[in-house]
Amino acid sequence: MPLPQKSPQYSCDQCLPAHSVTQGLEDADDSKALEETCLSSHPLIPGTSKEAPGVGIPSNPENPQSFCSSSIAIATTSTSELNEGSDSQEEEDSTSGAGPDAKNVPVDALDKMVALLVDFMLFKYLKKELMTKADMKIVIKGYEEHFAEVFLKASERMEIVFGLDVKEVDPINHCYAFFIKLGLTYDGVLHGKEGIPKTGVLILILGVIFMKGNSASEKEVWEVLKLTGIYPGRKHSLFGDPRKLITQDFVKGKYLEYRQVANSDPAQFEFLWGSRAHAETTKMKVLEFLAKVHGTDPSSFPSQYEEALEEEEERTRARMS
Repeated sequence: MPLPQKSPQYSCDQCLPAHSVTQGLEDADDSKALEETCLSSHPLIPGTSKEAPGVGIPSNPENPQSFCSSSIAIATTSTSELNEGSDSQEEEDSTSGAGPDAKNVPVDALDKMVALLVDFMLFKYLKKELMTKADMKIVIKGYEEHFAEVFLKASERMEIVFGLDVKEVDPINHCYAFFIKLGLTYDGVLHGKEGIPKTGVLILILGVIFMKGNSASEKEVWEVLKLTGIYPGRKHSLFGDPRKLITQDFVKGKYLEYRQVANSDPAQFEFLWGSRAHAETTKMKVLEFLAKVHGTDPSSFPSQYEEALEEEEERTRARMS
């Protein structure tokens, strides 16, 4: 029986007028104050184009590994890299008198605003607080005219990298909340402790398993994770010990099954969906997510799409009976 979806402990009462949220920041440099208060000391997922050769790989139904990895790698540019590029460009713009007009704003500068907004969103998520449009505009001060574009890209990064949806829950006060994707109830953040949501990593692995025929060798999983800057035996600045995360934490949470391949000598291991993954999400949801990230349609992958449809029909029959 599917487990109930946990909703964030948010209330629209938390949607305070913008001046009550930002009071005190306006007496100083607004964006700097928010940056110092809200930004983590770590980059978003470490990984540059050199570490992510999967970027730009075309969709290929016959190569599900590249399908999964290429899309995720697109969102793994580090904040520090964005900052370095935008700082030099901003200095050039300041001397040329370029304003915030879309034609004059360098891509790197907007990317930096995206990185800042993502860090702010993570801060609000971990505090279990709503965020307002007014708050976000302070974070990207100087680029308010481009709020829609920056917000869209930041929301996409939250979705792809961290497995979180950003949704408006109060249209009047423009308040936004965060929801774990695909019906999952796990974010990997221990109660009362600091951490970063790890649902994005889990969704990626679930996707690899499904695209590889419902079981993926440990080697295949690591090959995909490496394209996002996550390596076995190397501590990750956000996710800690990745081997422990996927072979112990995800397994203990019953989202993954980790077992030895039958008759393998030397011993080899593989991953399958765990019972909790089957209970909380579906193959169709995972396929739709992967297809959306890659800019294609689930039906572009006929065998997986047919299998996902069959599962949906089975769940429908089970509910009716």
